[in-house]
Amino acid sequence: MKGIHMLAFLLLVIGGLNWLLVGVFSWDIGELFGGQGAMISRIVYVLVGLSALWKIFTYKSCCGDKKSTPTSGITA
Repeated sequence: MKGIHMLAFLLLVIGGLNWLLVGVFSWDIGELFGGQGAMISRIVYVLVGLSALWKIFTYKSCCGDKKSTPTSGITA
Protein backbone atom coordinates (compact mmCIF):
# COMPACT_ATOMS: atom_id res chain seq x y z
CA MET A 1 0.00 0.00 0.00
CA LYS A 2 2.84 2.38 0.80
CA GLY A 3 4.35 1.83 -2.66
CA ILE A 4 1.09 2.81 -4.37
CA HIS A 5 0.83 5.82 -2.06
CA MET A 6 4.33 7.00 -3.00
CA LEU A 7 3.77 6.41 -6.72
CA ALA A 8 0.49 8.33 -6.64
CA PHE A 9 2.19 11.17 -4.74
CA LEU A 10 5.04 11.30 -7.28
CA LEU A 11 2.62 11.39 -10.22
CA LEU A 12 0.62 14.16 -8.54
CA VAL A 13 3.80 16.20 -8.06
CA ILE A 14 4.65 15.72 -11.74
CA GLY A 15 1.12 16.77 -12.72
CA GLY A 16 1.27 19.81 -10.44
CA LEU A 17 4.61 20.90 -11.85
CA ASN A 18 3.24 20.45 -15.36
CA TRP A 19 0.33 22.78 -14.56
CA LEU A 20 2.80 25.29 -13.11
CA LEU A 21 4.78 25.22 -16.35
CA VAL A 22 1.60 25.57 -18.41
CA GLY A 23 0.41 28.52 -16.32
CA VAL A 24 3.70 30.41 -16.14
CA PHE A 25 5.40 29.60 -19.44
CA SER A 26 2.57 28.17 -21.61
CA TRP A 27 4.73 25.04 -21.99
CA ASP A 28 3.41 21.51 -21.50
CA ILE A 29 5.70 18.63 -20.49
CA GLY A 30 3.68 16.45 -22.88
CA GLU A 31 5.32 18.31 -25.76
CA LEU A 32 8.53 16.40 -24.99
CA PHE A 33 6.71 13.20 -25.94
CA GLY A 34 5.08 14.47 -29.11
CA GLY A 35 2.29 16.68 -27.79
CA GLN A 36 -1.02 16.02 -26.11
CA GLY A 37 -2.19 13.68 -28.84
CA ALA A 38 0.79 11.31 -28.49
CA MET A 39 -0.01 7.99 -26.85
CA ILE A 40 2.71 8.30 -24.18
CA SER A 41 1.47 11.76 -23.17
CA ARG A 42 -2.07 10.50 -22.90
CA ILE A 43 -0.92 7.57 -20.75
CA VAL A 44 0.93 9.95 -18.41
CA TYR A 45 -2.13 12.23 -18.17
CA VAL A 46 -4.39 9.25 -17.39
CA LEU A 47 -1.97 7.98 -14.73
CA VAL A 48 -1.85 11.42 -13.09
CA GLY A 49 -5.66 11.56 -13.08
CA LEU A 50 -5.95 8.04 -11.64
CA SER A 51 -3.42 9.00 -8.97
CA ALA A 52 -5.60 11.94 -7.98
CA LEU A 53 -8.62 9.65 -7.68
CA TRP A 54 -6.60 7.15 -5.66
CA LYS A 55 -5.49 9.87 -3.24
CA ILE A 56 -9.05 11.18 -2.90
CA PHE A 57 -10.54 7.77 -2.09
CA THR A 58 -7.73 6.60 0.22
CA TYR A 59 -7.07 9.86 2.04
CA LYS A 60 -8.72 8.86 5.33
CA SER A 61 -6.91 5.53 5.53
CA CYS A 62 -3.47 6.99 4.74
CA CYS A 63 -3.44 10.50 6.12
CA GLY A 64 -6.63 11.02 8.10
CA ASP A 65 -6.80 11.96 11.75
CA LYS A 66 -5.52 9.19 13.93
CA LYS A 67 -5.85 9.22 17.69
CA SER A 68 -2.50 9.26 19.40
CA THR A 69 -1.87 6.54 21.93
CA PRO A 70 0.41 6.87 24.92
CA THR A 71 3.78 5.31 24.29
CA SER A 72 4.73 4.81 27.94
CA GLY A 73 1.82 2.51 28.68
CA ILE A 74 0.67 4.71 31.57
CA THR A 75 -3.00 5.60 31.42
CA ALA A 76 -4.59 8.55 33.14
